[in-house]
Amino acid sequence: VQLVESGGGLVQPGGSLRLSCEASGFILDDYAIGWFRQAPGKGREGVACFNGWDGSTHYADSIKGRFTISKDTTKNTLDLQMNNLKPEETAVYYCAADPTGLGCSGPSAMDYWGKGTLVTVSS
Repeated sequence: VQLVESGGGLVQPGGSLRLSCEASGFILDDYAIGWFRQAPGKGREGVACFNGWDGSTHYADSIKGRFTISKDTTKNTLDLQMNNLKPEETAVYYCAADPTGLGCSGPSAMDYWGKGTLVTVSS
């Protein structure tokens, strides 16, 4: 299993970014897969996730209405569209997967992680 994130960078407050995760070694629909982030000096937290059992999506309350998670099963990629970004959302964003399909409960449930991509929200 390999996960490779891309799309991070510097964006002004209120701006948008689209992150992408290229997955290999497994079928996307068979796993729970999602985005997590870790801000400087803070713990890792869930952002958005697809449940592998029923395909439902889960979003952190803080990003509802601004972020959208999507996947392309033909390309085996997972995207995160982030709009109206805030400075406090500066973090390393990670793609992670769980083969049991139930990993949307939190970071500790995920078995596989990418190396992350840095998102900096600053003017």
